[in-house]
Amino acid sequence: MLLELTHVSKSYAAPPVTVLRDINLQLAAGDALAIVGPSGSGKSTLLNIIGALDVPTRGRVVLDGRELSALDESALAAIRNRQIGFVFQLHHLLPQCTVLENVLIPTLTGPADGAQERAVRLLGRVGLQDRLTHRPGQLSGGECQRVAVVRALINQPKLLLADEPTGSLDHASAVNLGRLLRELNKEEGVALIVVTHSLELAKSLPRVRELRDGVLE
Repeated sequence: MLLELTHVSKSYAAPPVTVLRDINLQLAAGDALAIVGPSGSGKSTLLNIIGALDVPTRGRVVLDGRELSALDESALAAIRNRQIGFVFQLHHLLPQCTVLENVLIPTLTGPADGAQERAVRLLGRVGLQDRLTHRPGQLSGGECQRVAVVRALINQPKLLLADEPTGSLDHASAVNLGRLLRELNKEEGVALIVVTHSLELAKSLPRVRELRDGVLE
């Protein structure tokens, strides 16, 4: 099993609030899962815990056989860079860098053999082969999100986490991005978790779970 969450809860002391309650979740390599739920239900907090950006108050998160709470910050940073890809609602591309440079940023901290060739191939795969030297300001919102997806995949992660990836896009662009995520999930063999308000996007994935009042149903 690639990812296992066991009795994961998250609480804050001030003000006292419990965001996640006894979450149990398993995801195998190459699987795809959508998590839906109303605003404030804890979806982003759950994704941040899975992505080693936050820690649970209780419970265990095991990724590829390693319990995240047992690792120091250096090891966690390496996992975030090499084993997990992140796609957010906003693309967070660097405006001064070209499309190709933005995609290659995650490779700067480690071995980058073949990274440029992989970047060019993936950008071609998502229809951006003619945009390599463009800057984000010269792209549409949908194109920027496709660049962000390629950037998330550049280090060949085992797990891709997408937090409302279509939330800032028009309907046509959202549909195209959702289809692309599912296709890349299959082609790259990367496990995929998408947090979304879009039932259309959620239903395009093989598994859907709802998070409501901190409980994953």
